[in-house]
Amino acid sequence: MAPTEIRLNVEPARRFDAIDITRRVAEQEGDILERYRRAFYCSFHTTAGYLDHNLSKRLLHRSDRLGLLFEAFRTVFPPGGPYSHDQMHLRTELSEEQRAVEPRNGDSHLTFIGSGMRNRVTYLNRSDTPVYFIELDGVNAAMRRRRTTAVLAYDEEEVVERTTVKVPVSRHPIDSINLADPRLGIVDAVNERLARAGFEKGRIDIALGPDERDAGLTVNEFETLLMRHDLVDVLRDPLRFAALKSRHMLDDPLAIPRKTLGYARYDFVVVLNTLMEALRLDESGVERLLAKVMAVPARHFLRTRRVSFMASDPSGEGRAHLVRGTYQSPILVQWRSSGRHLRDVQISLVRFR
Repeated sequence: MAPTEIRLNVEPARRFDAIDITRRVAEQEGDILERYRRAFYCSFHTTAGYLDHNLSKRLLHRSDRLGLLFEAFRTVFPPGGPYSHDQMHLRTELSEEQRAVEPRNGDSHLTFIGSGMRNRVTYLNRSDTPVYFIELDGVNAAMRRRRTTAVLAYDEEEVVERTTVKVPVSRHPIDSINLADPRLGIVDAVNERLARAGFEKGRIDIALGPDERDAGLTVNEFETLLMRHDLVDVLRDPLRFAALKSRHMLDDPLAIPRKTLGYARYDFVVVLNTLMEALRLDESGVERLLAKVMAVPARHFLRTRRVSFMASDPSGEGRAHLVRGTYQSPILVQWRSSGRHLRDVQISLVRFR
């Protein structure tokens, strides 16, 4: 049976919302998912997406535990914080009219990146397992979002082509590179290879080479202030935007793992409690987690080494192309410079059947 593509339009009810997409598919398309083994869930937005299956499983696929997890990130990235992305007078790429309506949502972008949210995920189809579309910026000021998500239902997958490209990176230790930049030619090359491969539905995997270190991948808006200032500040100092009761934690954050973390338990009581409950960790487990975050912030916030996009052929002519949202870009972020000033990125074309 050929793969089936389903498109859904959803309207979040609040700024943070978790919407059961499997239930929405059943309401719209009946038992279509039960006819296939797997489903590839796709978000076309930079502040709304999905959690990896393993993390969702650890949260018991429960919306209340999702809320607890993201409450902890709202403590680290509070709405209304001093994000460069939200300083509209600095957004020279926007017109006056656009500045008047552009949402101030730097916290949502950083939460998407830092929490490990994905624009595309694959789940096994099980009638008792909900898959949540997670919205981080559903209602902003008086604006209520309208979102689009797609589900590709299929049985098997096959890698039909894999290639490695060399991506030039700067000498700066912390830097971000937009892999969708036309000057790199990656997206055009992918679409040419898809046309030659001649399949209708599938997936494009973009992954760091196996020998690459001190770098990660994400999918988000490549907006200069967000990527060159806010994200850089987070990688340099993960506590910069944290809603702390006491400022003394900023004096020596890297020394915290060598201490008892006693005052961290006091200052981060909300984060500790919510993470413990959401992830079912004991107190020592949360201490180890916080120690890891504070000691090596970049590795925590950018631990993803592979991102994916949908390959689809809406016309049915056997010429699939890479499908992404208007503001979605695959982004390579490094937190230590590469000695050769190049990074290996692997591109895989995966056919669904």
